[in-house]
Amino acid sequence: MKIEDTLALIKRGSDEILIESELIKKLKKNKPLRIKAGFDPTAPDLHLGHTVLLNKLRQFQDLGHEVIFLIGDFTGMIGDPTGKNVTRPALSKEDVRKNSESYSDQVFKVLIKEKTEIVFNSTWLNDLGASGILKLAATHTVARMLERDDFSKRYQSKQPIAIHEFIYPLLQGYDSVAIKADVEIGGTDQKFNLLMGRELQKYYDQEQQCILTMPLLEGLDGVQKMSKSLNNYISIDEVPESIFAKILSISDDLMWRYIDLLSLRTTEEIKSWKLRAEAGENPKKIKVEFAKEIVERFHDSDASERAENNFNIRAKGQIPEDIPSFDITCDEAGILVPKLLKQINLVSSTSEAMRLIDGGGIKINGEKFKNSKKLILRDTIITIQVGKRKFARVSIS
Repeated sequence: MKIEDTLALIKRGSDEILIESELIKKLKKNKPLRIKAGFDPTAPDLHLGHTVLLNKLRQFQDLGHEVIFLIGDFTGMIGDPTGKNVTRPALSKEDVRKNSESYSDQVFKVLIKEKTEIVFNSTWLNDLGASGILKLAATHTVARMLERDDFSKRYQSKQPIAIHEFIYPLLQGYDSVAIKADVEIGGTDQKFNLLMGRELQKYYDQEQQCILTMPLLEGLDGVQKMSKSLNNYISIDEVPESIFAKILSISDDLMWRYIDLLSLRTTEEIKSWKLRAEAGENPKKIKVEFAKEIVERFHDSDASERAENNFNIRAKGQIPEDIPSFDITCDEAGILVPKLLKQINLVSSTSEAMRLIDGGGIKINGEKFKNSKKLILRDTIITIQVGKRKFARVSIS
């Protein structure tokens, strides 16, 4: 592939390349580049927002380059202050361990396992020690740190900034030194931290990495960036029906943003979708095609077909055929619905179940269930619906 074509592919969907002329020089060497992207294990699930970066990493793999998937198990215990107006709570070692394991399992739904090196930054940061961290801290001034937008805003508004938060960008930058990165990919909100990697590589007499920033994907609300903490996310580990339904729920305007950042269709195919919409076709038809593409990527083609069929059945107020079944044994005459819903994991807590019942969000055998104190008697088989998407068939004995 010509350098111009390679560069065009790398640029697709990206926000900025720093510095493009340096990247061209690296590509002209015609040898595999070390491509770094770091993820702090702040939650157990990777979501579609993460896949904006993962898709770009996969493109680099397809171009023959080496991908370094860096799990920030050390920095995760500090907490990335990026975009925060308060000090971010640190994760426990146990949280970091569990989430790191989960990331390792999920990442290969996008990346090629044989072409991916998973590394943990505790490998070198644990050995850095107090003297190493002090040496690292001496490379930059407080004034330089306050050039960062979020730090500057907090300083001006007299919001506290903890000393360890200044250390975070230095440690992320040092990761690039440790793995000798040629290119680092990150969200647009990570630009300061990515540049720190360049500066520290120069300090340690290494060739400086190039930086590729990617846009941040908005969540389902279309306002804030996708985040599990904001409950506006689509996990790549969700069941096909849930992924499909959530994508169908986004606005028609937001759909194009998702397509531009997440679809692996060719530029020509996406252009044809837009032409169809401009010609008056219902955008929902395009949204369905896109939703099936995403479901197929993280599951398979059969799952995407089932997800579409079940969505259409639900839309008509009918019950899908392939809903999960549960056998519940109770010691008493029956079981309260909030307890039952919690037991079969249709809700996270009995209090959530009671809120849903009060709001008319629970149906049993097709009828709204309104009495949270009513027992479902033993020797009964019922079909439960929670909201529009969750169903279960339960046998109580």
